Amino acid sequence: MPTLLRPYRLAPLALLASLMLAACGGGGGGSDAGSAATPVGSAPGGGGAQPVVDRPATRLDAARFLAQASFGATDAEIDRLMAMGYGPWIDEQLALPLPAVSHRAWWDSRNATIAAATAGARAGQDQVIESFWRQALTGPDQLRQRVAYALSQTFVVSMVDSSVGNEPRAVAAWMDMLGERGFGTYRELLQSVALHPMMGLYLSHLRNQKADPRTGRVPDENFAREVMQLFSIGLVELNEDGSARGTSDGRIETYTAADVSGLAKVFTGWSWACPEWPDNSCFFNGSANGNSDPDRAIKLMMAYPQYHSTEEKRFLGVTVPAQSPADPAASLRVALDTLAAHPNVGPFLGRQLIQRLVTSNPSPAYVRDVARVFANNGSGVRGDLKAVVKAILMHPEARVQSATSGKVREPVLRLASFMRAYGHRSDSGFFRVGNTDSSSTSLGQTPLRAPSVFNFYRPAYVAPGTGSAARALAAPELQIVHETSAAGYVNYMRDNVSAGVGQTNGTINGTVLNRRDLQPDLAADLAVADNPGTLVDRVLARLLLAAPAPALRSDIVDTVTRIALPAATASNAAQVEAARRARVNAALLLVLASPEYAVQP
Repeated sequence: MPTLLRPYRLAPLALLASLMLAACGGGGGGSDAGSAATPVGSAPGGGGAQPVVDRPATRLDAARFLAQASFGATDAEIDRLMAMGYGPWIDEQLALPLPAVSHRAWWDSRNATIAAATAGARAGQDQVIESFWRQALTGPDQLRQRVAYALSQTFVVSMVDSSVGNEPRAVAAWMDMLGERGFGTYRELLQSVALHPMMGLYLSHLRNQKADPRTGRVPDENFAREVMQLFSIGLVELNEDGSARGTSDGRIETYTAADVSGLAKVFTGWSWACPEWPDNSCFFNGSANGNSDPDRAIKLMMAYPQYHSTEEKRFLGVTVPAQSPADPAASLRVALDTLAAHPNVGPFLGRQLIQRLVTSNPSPAYVRDVARVFANNGSGVRGDLKAVVKAILMHPEARVQSATSGKVREPVLRLASFMRAYGHRSDSGFFRVGNTDSSSTSLGQTPLRAPSVFNFYRPAYVAPGTGSAARALAAPELQIVHETSAAGYVNYMRDNVSAGVGQTNGTINGTVLNRRDLQPDLAADLAVADNPGTLVDRVLARLLLAAPAPALRSDIVDTVTRIALPAATASNAAQVEAARRARVNAALLLVLASPEYAVQP
């Protein structure tokens, strides 16, 4: 067994986590974790005031930025970024028109193809996953797609839930919505989230009815609770820098059970879009008199006044007076305006976006600076998410590494980075990566299939027994790292390196393939496989985001050198090529399995 695989195969979880965190200095923490506050415009770690860096000094700097702002660096994109600089690259991405690519349009196209090929068949969840990977690997709007993916882990709907999973077309539309609203205002995003039927199904406020004293029925409180706890203001009041107000023994709660009950009344009377609205049957079934809207699962929910609470609604210090007649839209407007204006939203949402894109442990100064941009984009607009994203990526703390910068790369991003770096192309054109839920045989993570509304991991998760925990640093992604998932990842990547990624194709356009759908471009690596040092340097440069430790390079070169490369003769060309490929495979796998690759510094 190669030396570099031993930490993943044999070491206990604590050692694995310590190794992974050692390479980046830690992961994200709670609201008051991380390094000391840094003055605006200063590099983390003290060093005095410095201007914002606007151009990568090295290709490693460019690759590191692209790991934050896209699904991974490519040689071509590094070249463009080196020439353009960070700010112009971001501005170009923000200016791309909508839709650059549509997940729903892709799903519809695949559905038509599948239905034409097999009577009664239709597209499903696999085609949502195909669209995700297609855009992650080839989409021109990399920043929009990366931000949408980050938002999908805060505003969670999951196809693991059967009510959502049975509506894959609508889940594709959900990703389109996050991509569009993720570059709009937070208030617009919050309304689209609240009224999207997939969120209505997932958090059970679609078909939510007003109280009925005769039966004891009360409004469903699920969404009312989570829209505060997870989507807007969190559990405790925050300072501008994300630290909790009050003391450790006396944190100030943002809401009470009474606030949840009052807000739940707002989210009554909302249900399917329907041609016969507001017919009662439409409210319950989405159809009436034999009519239904074929797009009801992707159109915003409609208000049915007869099922909306007319009682006085009190929450978060505001009151919606008793209504006669019921006015669901007015109640909703007050509720969402109140949430969007809450001072917690900037630091609460800003910190989570920083964690998903840049670092798990942003300093209080980093959170404060982003929260201030959320409060005012410079033109008096609150919640401008374009400005927030740019502030996150251009902040000195994002551009300059420190002892606590970086994050563990979640499995989806590790796979995406590898496939983009090595120009994987889909034989079928469908990007058939498939479900990667299994932690023993795959990634242990599939986009849009989080186990609960709390995502795959908690923002403040601290991995027990690790070096990061000893420093009071959180590392969210380590919540899904354990002995099984670590070994499963290495075995999965071993297969991906040797055979390609995804599901196996038989015959495509008359050509018999019998191979995995996504195949890498290894020509440049194979061309230098005769020289182990050159080969390993090339692989390290393409996959790592920081200069490798000499010991890592030495170990991989030693392993690659041990793979004998026979002298070429007229009769052994196939044997020589197989040996070259074995060397490339070994170099790739040992880098992909290394703790250094598992982190985004």
